[in-house]
This record gives sequence, structure tokens and C-alpha cells, in this order.
Amino acid sequence: MPLIVEGRVWKFGDNINTDLMMPGFAVKIRPDMKDEEAAKYVMYSNRPGWVERVQPGDIIVGGRNFGCGSSRVVAKPLKALGIQCVLAESLARIFFRNSINSGLPVMTAPGIKEFCMEGDIIRADITTGKIENLTTGKTMQTDPLPEDSPPLRILMAGGLNALLEKEFLHLDR
Repeated sequence: MPLIVEGRVWKFGDNINTDLMMPGFAVKIRPDMKDEEAAKYVMYSNRPGWVERVQPGDIIVGGRNFGCGSSRVVAKPLKALGIQCVLAESLARIFFRNSINSGLPVMTAPGIKEFCMEGDIIRADITTGKIENLTTGKTMQTDPLPEDSPPLRILMAGGLNALLEKEFLHLDR
């Protein structure tokens, strides 16, 4: 079953860490803050006012080492904001895992920064690695998540909790 996303690009640079994505002052205001409320602060330290311009279905394109830093789970507020995918030159491992577990598709795509401009519309097939720039007509290929790999299975289920419920909830009955 394909996992295809399509949306408008927002570009960010290299070494965008989780503190820039979700500033500490926002997290410390209320540690029990719901994802929808936390979404108001996403990228505030990096690009104030950005959340007011994001639309559901948009895609983040990042540089190298995107999501480095703490184990702060930024994927849930990104999803609550409507971001449907993150494509980056390279992803910090902890951001990759947190995103997959939260059901936010992420993919390493070397060359993606040069492939598209902010505002372009792109389509990415997470299952095949094919990325199309619908604005320019260009295509590129990157390594997909391996078929039937745990990360792809988690994404296809909608996140780790959804997969665990689907596969193991019946064991308690």
C-alpha cells in the first residue's frame, strides 16, 4: 500500500534542533500542554509567525542533521499544525524515531534542498522514494523505507500506539 504525500514546501536549514522547533519556554509553561496548543509555538525561535502561515498538508524540507538535540517530541505538535511530512538532507536519529512513532512520515532525501524552493508543491512516495516537484516538473529518487520494515509498518498503522493496538490489543482478551 503506497504512502504518498503532496503539499507546499517550507524550507529550513542545517542543524535545526528540537529546541528551535519547540522552544523551551513554551514547553516549560505547561508540561501537560496538549499537542494542538503546543503547535502554536512550533518554529517560534527559528521563524516567528510561521505557524500563522502554515496550512494543513504542508511539507517541511530540511537541511543536514534536521531534528538534532534533545528527545523533545516535536512530531506531535507538527502533526497538530497540519504538517504531513518532513524530508531532509539528513535526519537526527532521535527525531526520526520520534516522528515515526508519532505517525509523522519522515525521509532522508540527499539533494532535496536544491531540488525545490519554498512554496513549490511536491509529491513524495515514502514507499518507493520517488519525489516529484509538481511546480518544476523535476523528479528525484531517494532510498525508501524498506518494505515491511518496522518504521514503515508503524507509519502505515498511524503511529506506534496504533500499531500496538492493532497487533497486540486482542492478546488481553
